[in-house]
Amino acid sequence: MPDVTTSKADWRAWAFATRQSLPADLDPADVVGHLRAFLQGRGARRVLAYRALPGEPDMSALAQEFELFTTRTLYKPERHLTLHPWDTASEVSKFGYLQPPASAPQVALTSLDAVLLPGLAYDRHGVRLGYGGGFYDRLLPGFVGPSVGVVWSALTVPHLPREPHDCPVGWVATEQGLWQTEA
Repeated sequence: MPDVTTSKADWRAWAFATRQSLPADLDPADVVGHLRAFLQGRGARRVLAYRALPGEPDMSALAQEFELFTTRTLYKPERHLTLHPWDTASEVSKFGYLQPPASAPQVALTSLDAVLLPGLAYDRHGVRLGYGGGFYDRLLPGFVGPSVGVVWSALTVPHLPREPHDCPVGWVATEQGLWQTEA
């Protein structure tokens, strides 16, 4: 495993290799179960989730009990995410996940109760190693509800490199449980 002084590119290479080595039969049901209990315990109803890429825990089972929303990735004039109802995701994004079309109705981040974020890895402080676009780091600063990083436990580490613009999450969920991050 790289150390905290290693570049994010090297950390990403480590995370992709670790993800590739995970058992093919990993089931997201345990992750979803921990998230379900957490969200219900906080009275959350409207939740921003992500459409999973291969290797990421799939959140779609939460749509049975919560009103889910997902993101659309925009690149111009600047990189940012727009938020849309979960069931409008019908086209493949540049990154390979399902996203809503440009014509899908949008919702405001302030109308949501919680945010679930994918990541390549998370550390105990809630620092997220993403794919390098900074999309969630632009989205989260104005959000006051719980933000939860979702990842397999093998991809949680003591420390990741952190830059000033990185926006840590308050919680991390894995198949082994859900825990509050350290300040």
